[in-house]
Amino acid sequence: MRNRTIWMAGCALAAGCVLSACAPQTTAGVPDVITVQMAETPSSGGGQQETRTVTVSAAETVKVTPDMAQIVYEIITEDREAEACQQKNSETLDAVIAYLKEQGVNDASIKTSDFLLNPQYDWSGSRQQLIGYEMDTQLTVADVPMDQVGGLLTGAVSAGANRIQDVSYYASTYDEAYDEALALAMTMAKEKAEALAHAGGCQVTDVLSVTESADRQSGRYVESGVSRNPSANAAGDAVVEMAVMAGEMEVEAEVTVVYRLLPR
Repeated sequence: MRNRTIWMAGCALAAGCVLSACAPQTTAGVPDVITVQMAETPSSGGGQQETRTVTVSAAETVKVTPDMAQIVYEIITEDREAEACQQKNSETLDAVIAYLKEQGVNDASIKTSDFLLNPQYDWSGSRQQLIGYEMDTQLTVADVPMDQVGGLLTGAVSAGANRIQDVSYYASTYDEAYDEALALAMTMAKEKAEALAHAGGCQVTDVLSVTESADRQSGRYVESGVSRNPSANAAGDAVVEMAVMAGEMEVEAEVTVVYRLLPR
């Protein structure tokens, strides 16, 4: 079919030369180089045949060691009067924040939230009776170096924090690790595409598109599983022992790549 197409093109060119001899002469110049582009082959339905492609997905994981932590404390106070309950909570909160600043924690790393004041009732009688109030304030401390986690846990409890709600770990090199995982995923995708193309008698050429399937930002933090209500120093010591065991975290990247295929 290709030879027939070239022969027909030659005939058309010759006919054009004969007709040009009879036509009036023009001053238009003839280019020194003629570029011939391959047109898409018409399909049997009369349309254009689509470019042959192969689509592959690949995921890679890079392991890093967490070097930072985030601690969430709770300050819980009780009193018969709402105003007194709030005052106690505010004083205890100020004491914990003062301790954290003494340990070198920056103001930007300290956040207070969830100020909840709830009435407390006695339900033992025939009807409910108001017996007081409870106030709960959440205090989050971020960007804590791993070697300071244990000390800040016990020290804040001693300063007045009466619940450790959560401790989570993260790596300051997360973005670099994610970029590395992306590059590894792209390498794996090309290897898979080449294997598939070879099996089908084709070769992989250029990349037509790349889709980042999932940027798992939630993977920045690894929950430690620490959630305690330390009522004694022994409980606080147990929390410290668990908190410093960060282990490793996995940073995963996934891509979907479309490659163009050509015959070998």
